[in-house]
Amino acid sequence: MSEANPFTKPAAKSRRGADNPEPGWIVIGSLVALLIAALLLWATAVGKLRGLESLQSKLDEANAGLASALDQSQKDKDQIAALQTQVADLEKEKADAAQMAKGLEDEMRSDLESKDVTISNLQGKLTVSILDRVMFDSGEAVLKPDGEFVMRKIAALLVGHPELKIHVVGHTDNVPIRSRFPSNWELSTARALAAVHFLTEKAGVDPRRMGAVGYGEYRPIADNATAEGRAKNRRIAIIILPNELAGADNVPAAKPKPTVVSQESPPVN
Repeated sequence: MSEANPFTKPAAKSRRGADNPEPGWIVIGSLVALLIAALLLWATAVGKLRGLESLQSKLDEANAGLASALDQSQKDKDQIAALQTQVADLEKEKADAAQMAKGLEDEMRSDLESKDVTISNLQGKLTVSILDRVMFDSGEAVLKPDGEFVMRKIAALLVGHPELKIHVVGHTDNVPIRSRFPSNWELSTARALAAVHFLTEKAGVDPRRMGAVGYGEYRPIADNATAEGRAKNRRIAIIILPNELAGADNVPAAKPKPTVVSQESPPVN
């Protein structure tokens, strides 16, 4: 009976190990594969998360932009509403002023209009034209009683309209002056000032509302070639107009100070 070869057994065991790996290596391989798969899934998830964070940031920016736009839109709506209210208020103020002016014009026509006193309204300017024969003697600048009467009636009508300004304008014909005045220009200005002084000093009109100017013979309304035309040109015009048409310089008017005349001052001729 032959004995077994001792050198054959290890070799046989070695072959079995190579052909049939132990179960532990299979488990390790599976775990490695699972780990790799998990890492891939984690990397994918991280990428998606970062993408979501970027989208969230953009969404937040879009929401902020939308909120800002809505806020600006509301501000614009509020501003438009405020402007519409302001326009409506101005329209109402304009309508009220027009109605008031119409009422004043009707009162003046009723109380003043005659063959010597005419009333006209042009572009918001209400003008009372008074022929010089009612107001002054020929070549003079001192108000006659009839002129004072007309001035008082005008002042009484203006009391209820303190927002209106009054310009007094003197006019003459083109006949050269033969009196103490050097020319018709000085005469027309002196007559306008005489009316202003009476209105402010004796009829109670606020002097801050008043202005005076003389145009002499240079703004006729009729033909100076006829006696009738010259009579129409010799006139005092009381122009009544809103503040915005009065050439206001927007400087607050100071309270008028009384004029002190020195005793040594020479008399005015």
